Amino acid sequence: MSGVSSWVKPYTAYLRLELSLSDNSVAAYEHDVSLFSQYLDVEQPGVGLTDVTHETLENFFAYLFDLHIGATSQARILSGLKSFFRYLLQESVIDRDPTELMVSPSLGRHLPEVLSYEEIQRMIDSIDLSQPNGHRNKAMIEVMYCCGLRVSELIGLQITDIYRNDGFVRVVGKGQKERLVPIGESSLKVLFQYIEGARLHVEVKPKYSDIVFLNNRGTGLTRQSVFLLVKSLAEANGIKKSISPHTFRHSFATHLLEGGANLLAVQQMLGHASVSTTEIYTHISDELLMDTMRSFHPRFHN
Repeated sequence: MSGVSSWVKPYTAYLRLELSLSDNSVAAYEHDVSLFSQYLDVEQPGVGLTDVTHETLENFFAYLFDLHIGATSQARILSGLKSFFRYLLQESVIDRDPTELMVSPSLGRHLPEVLSYEEIQRMIDSIDLSQPNGHRNKAMIEVMYCCGLRVSELIGLQITDIYRNDGFVRVVGKGQKERLVPIGESSLKVLFQYIEGARLHVEVKPKYSDIVFLNNRGTGLTRQSVFLLVKSLAEANGIKKSISPHTFRHSFATHLLEGGANLLAVQQMLGHASVSTTEIYTHISDELLMDTMRSFHPRFHN
């Protein structure tokens, strides 16, 4: 038994019979491990128990973050996975615990990481357009940042969702709610350089004929592939911040509000059901202002 799913039942039996945990506790642990197993099946097929690394788990929690699973739930899931891998180590199924260095997310007010405009531009400029996926990757980063898209919205974007002459894209968000988001002329140019250029050389599978961003097999991209792209660009440009595709959405909102954009307009473009969700970005702006004062105002110096 090499897959995660094959060890769920033995693990839950151990929890119930040897640790005498309640049915509710067992169900919670089972849910956490099953969620991780489902993630591997969909996003990283072929990864067995002995292949799971610290990086695998980091990618999993970035995936949970992109699904808007909060810090409290993430902390509980990590606790469940730590218990599971300790059990596997005890049973000699694995010889190292990949959760050992994983740190539980902070449960206080979490202000998401934000990239500066210069950092984003540096990442975009570093993309090698001579590579097969160069134009696609550049267009993806441009659209994520310019339109503030969730990663699921990016990989689901369709060519017929782009209103080129009007300068808008139609976005299908959470709960299948639709919204129109403006897209800048320069980003549109980069997007259509890909659509009318490199994308034409991909043998597109019929089901994906209207999907904008494709892999080399002519099918849609996964969240994981976008995460890996963002991570590699950050590393290549010496950016030490802990970022994911969602960071471009955070940066989009923060930069708009810093520039004086109306909060309700930003809420509409992000597709937030409540303005209170959007207000977190005003806190980010406040913190940036405070950091500036601490750094440069003489009255803030000791």
